[in-house]
Amino acid sequence: MASDGLRIVLIGPPGAGKGTQAPNLVDKFKVCHLATGDMLRSQVAKKTELGIQAKKIMDEGGLVSDDIMVNMIKSELENNPAAKNGIILDGFPRTIPQAEKLDAMLAEKKIPLQKAVELKIDDELLVARITGRLVHPPSGRSYHKLFNPPKVEGKDDITGEPLVQRSDDNEEALKKRLLTYHKQTEPIVEYYKKTGIWAGVDASQAPEQVWKDILEALQ
Repeated sequence: MASDGLRIVLIGPPGAGKGTQAPNLVDKFKVCHLATGDMLRSQVAKKTELGIQAKKIMDEGGLVSDDIMVNMIKSELENNPAAKNGIILDGFPRTIPQAEKLDAMLAEKKIPLQKAVELKIDDELLVARITGRLVHPPSGRSYHKLFNPPKVEGKDDITGEPLVQRSDDNEEALKKRLLTYHKQTEPIVEYYKKTGIWAGVDASQAPEQVWKDILEALQ
């Protein structure tokens, strides 16, 4: 990759493994991970001008505008020391207009995106992945009914305490989130294919293999 840092977008439905792979990228390339939600919370907490604008909109139940989001990314690029090595965008852009605004801002700074990596996985598999997830709340240890079952059904391996399923880890909630994803975000895959920076990775494989494939896609 270019010496002026790594600049990539991670695309993928909920449960595809973005949250597993982004820390690996941060660790390896010492870049700044910009997840939309975290970035918004951070700007609101710091009471930056953008944060104040965003909070007002969110308090009124509105959606933060694309311009505010792009300006937040710009602000991170200018003020966050880790961003000097590059950025991983996660959760943004979600629509074609957002992708266009982001490209325009980065072009102005002469630091265009290098890759848009899509973690591809079938909806059925995601439903099985998410709905089978079991958590031990005190420790955060997680299990899976099919892929990583506890030694004793429903009990944490170490403490023997009961395991629970997170309230949003249910089929109905996930299917709603997937529907939104396919409708809003999948079109940006076509957008990045046209600009020539798209790379697809099979996210149904073991996390170690997905990581190897991501590194290969970045070559």
